[in-house]
Amino acid sequence: MFKRVYLEISNICNVQCSFCPIVEKDKKLMDLLEFENILKEVAPLTEIVCLHLMGEPLAHPKFLEILAICKKYNTQVDLTTNGILTKKYTEAMIGATCIRQVNFSLQAFKDNFPDRDLTPYLDPIFKFVKLAHEQRPSMYTNFRLWNQESNHSNNEDIFLKIEDAFEIKINRNVEVGAIKSKNIWNRLYLHFDSRFEWPSFLLPHQGTQGRCHGAVNHIGIHADGTVVPCCLDKNAAINLGNAKTEKLTDILTGDRFTKMRNGFLNGVLVEKFCQHCTFINRFKKNKTQVADPSSAF
Repeated sequence: MFKRVYLEISNICNVQCSFCPIVEKDKKLMDLLEFENILKEVAPLTEIVCLHLMGEPLAHPKFLEILAICKKYNTQVDLTTNGILTKKYTEAMIGATCIRQVNFSLQAFKDNFPDRDLTPYLDPIFKFVKLAHEQRPSMYTNFRLWNQESNHSNNEDIFLKIEDAFEIKINRNVEVGAIKSKNIWNRLYLHFDSRFEWPSFLLPHQGTQGRCHGAVNHIGIHADGTVVPCCLDKNAAINLGNAKTEKLTDILTGDRFTKMRNGFLNGVLVEKFCQHCTFINRFKKNKTQVADPSSAF
């Protein structure tokens, strides 16, 4: 039914990036029983489970047990991490056959620690990528960077370190505002994106016409069990139900979800919240590239 389901195991992060909003919901860790009960329902409905919506998945105290549950249900997992805990979990992540891809948000470290040396942060990540290539050649890795300026001056130090570590030359010619991934070394990709506004009722009304991947190719489930149609619905403004107390199939066949999904498929923004989402503008037909919000993290 879906390409991805965002199953948030924790909304707690070990840093606070300027490009990530402060989580207004109560701090929550999903316990192992809750996670397994929800994953049982999620696994048959999606190709990939992303252990993320907000929060840092590697900071969950039961992260290794969660990976074991994913393996038990033959789930393909994508991880998005700020990379700070990479060294601690390198062996476990490479050994976890359920992990399909690891995305490192490299902009996170500089955003939080602008005056620190990048080397102690980047070296364990580079080591991870090289070991993954040797031991798990089927695993994808992805370096994500904000494309903040046309000359990429904010990221030049990271580019140089990547080039040195992998003995490659990176073509910095990337269109600002478009989402693009470049294969730079074996199964390592460099992913560029521009900053975006998180959806909010405080943003200007965008109209009632538009399309979105939310509810069509992905949904999100918050750590408290709240089901949302979109990975950008950080505060569960569109609360479709709760996967801890209701069957997920009942939620996904419910009237609100059905109307929303059909609306997107027919170019209509049914929900008021979606009508205030500026990300929706990336899906307009005159765009040369159709952006998926699920690739924005």
